[in-house]
Amino acid sequence: MSKTAQSVWNNCLSFIKDNVHDQAYRTWFEPIQSVELNDNALSIQVPSKFFYEWLEEHYVKLLKVALTKELGTGAKLLYKIKMENTYGNKLPFTEQIPSYNRTAVKPQEVDVPIVNKNPELKNPFVIPGIRNLKIESQLNANYSFDNFLEGDSNRLARSAGMAVANKPGGTSFNPLLIFGGVGLGKTHLAHAIGVEIKDKYPEKTVLYISAEIFTQQYIDSVKKNTRNDFIHFYQLIDVLIIDDVQFLSGKSGTQDVFFHIFNHLHQNGKQVILTSDKAPVDMQDIEQRLLSRFKWGLSAELHQPDYETRISILKNILFRDGVEIPDEIVEYVAKNIKSNVRELEGAIISLIAQSSFNKREVNIELAKQVVEKFVKNVKREISIDYIQKIVSDYFQLDVETLQSKTRKRHVVQARQLAMFFAKKFTKASLANIGSQIGDRDHATVLHACKTVDNLVTTDKQFRKFVDDINKKLSL
Repeated sequence: MSKTAQSVWNNCLSFIKDNVHDQAYRTWFEPIQSVELNDNALSIQVPSKFFYEWLEEHYVKLLKVALTKELGTGAKLLYKIKMENTYGNKLPFTEQIPSYNRTAVKPQEVDVPIVNKNPELKNPFVIPGIRNLKIESQLNANYSFDNFLEGDSNRLARSAGMAVANKPGGTSFNPLLIFGGVGLGKTHLAHAIGVEIKDKYPEKTVLYISAEIFTQQYIDSVKKNTRNDFIHFYQLIDVLIIDDVQFLSGKSGTQDVFFHIFNHLHQNGKQVILTSDKAPVDMQDIEQRLLSRFKWGLSAELHQPDYETRISILKNILFRDGVEIPDEIVEYVAKNIKSNVRELEGAIISLIAQSSFNKREVNIELAKQVVEKFVKNVKREISIDYIQKIVSDYFQLDVETLQSKTRKRHVVQARQLAMFFAKKFTKASLANIGSQIGDRDHATVLHACKTVDNLVTTDKQFRKFVDDINKKLSL
């Protein structure tokens, strides 16, 4: 006999009834109605969003087990939430939201071979004398690989992250350094790797921490004369994730202690994951011995998402939030918000909020209003191509001449200025700047920037070039 949505749900209810109290069953399961069965995905209707959130928080594992018994390991659960229509129509509408089947990451217990009677623990910093520590990973379970969509802009970093998650400390990607501009998903990917590792290897201790907090903890340990305990705590970690590692610039004491922690973890086959808004070659005031270690593994850059990836991201956000918007509006937002994922998500959430709170239908006019206001509030991103055009026009050259191999003095100066302003106005790495301005290497760009800095202080005419171009780019 073929299965129907009703028969599958009835069998699930029989299993659930045996595993929950009668009152809980009557309150949270009797009101649910089965809606449809599509392959291995069962849709159930619940009375409200609160109802859905309660089920996801308290009963998602039970629902998953019941559904897997009926439909196999690939079973999926979809919630349909009946909502009153706010747009004046009398018919109610439904939101459809997928079950994520993800609970918060649990603290990890670790045996510490120290005997003392002091039971105090400041997490994630250790005070001597504690056995069987509970180390809170500080991971955000909502940042997963499922909602980190792959595209040309992030394929290398995402694939490397997956490889590390499957075999932490056992790949050549150690450390894994993820770098790129603001809002491109560095923190999301770092959390996703940690969450995946905790799923696959629950016994491993994973710790996510920002470089800023790491630095503050080190300063506190020096004040309290507990530096060795600080180091010992971090040496217990199996997977250490440090966000915004460029924050260590200029902090020699913190760099020194991190150097020793890094060496211990690396030599013992533990995994280190770092994020930065700069490539290692562009990091200023980081000790050379530390930079060389950053380069041991893989440095993977996140770029701005292309149009197709932006479309996928927007559709994923809408699916996650159970909202339907016409494709033309999704395409309009994707075409006009290009800079980063965070701004893209902010724009679509603003659009949904405007529609919900003002009880307006989501149409292209509303999308234009929201996007226009949103884009105006975002600082204009200046591209390397735009900088080359402005500099070329200023010196009455064409861009091809600027990028050519010629060593004529005025062309060389124009080229050096383009590199200088590209470093100043963009988040691109030196290597990226060099490749876009005549296929030069990062050392050439570094030399150009130093030359411009020197000429500004010694050559009045050159300083005027810099001031004039700077004004044009700052308009």
